[in-house]
Amino acid sequence: MSTVAGRLAEVRQQIAEAAAEAGRDPAAVQLCAVSKTFPADVIREAIDAGQTLFGESRAQEAIVKIPQLPSARWHFIGHLQSNKVRKILPLCGMIHSVDSVALAQDISRIACELGLRPQVLLQVNVAGDDAKFGFNAASVTAALPSLLQLPGMDIRGLMTIPPLAGHSEQSRPHFAALRQLRDQISATSGHSLPELSMGMSGDFREAIAEGATIVRVGSAIFGER
Repeated sequence: MSTVAGRLAEVRQQIAEAAAEAGRDPAAVQLCAVSKTFPADVIREAIDAGQTLFGESRAQEAIVKIPQLPSARWHFIGHLQSNKVRKILPLCGMIHSVDSVALAQDISRIACELGLRPQVLLQVNVAGDDAKFGFNAASVTAALPSLLQLPGMDIRGLMTIPPLAGHSEQSRPHFAALRQLRDQISATSGHSLPELSMGMSGDFREAIAEGATIVRVGSAIFGER
């Protein structure tokens, strides 16, 4: 068993255990293998081991890499600049990182021009971390009604990246806050937001305990960058 395949198996087992401990179905948690900086031949090891969903966070890298791996499904998980939207939309079925009304409007307009309907997540900076992009709780609540009227995209849920922490349990309150915010704005808007993208290599177990439906795991699968 290769290193990538072995690590992938371990992560899947940990996801299953974390889901079971939370009384959740492991099938309700998608694993997005974060492949940024790793070349196509390394990603193929994960594909050969049964992984189908991958995440890229750098547009220039994704534009080159994704066409080499047509059997995989791709999400874009990093900060997306408006001038890269036209190139990324045909490659990625979901954008996790819609962090402003202006970006959502650009995605809507270009998706309509291209005849696409990407799924999107709204990135929320629940911790108020100056180093992170995203809406705050108040602004995403205020913006959602108008964003739901934009054509050409399907708003599926929320995403967050907590501040760097010394221990994984320190991330858990931020994951809980995102879930609570999702529940609140879903009830207010009447629009289902089923997806919560939260949790990375160091804290995905805590994210699953708080309701994550997508975990973004890179180094635990591919090794340190």
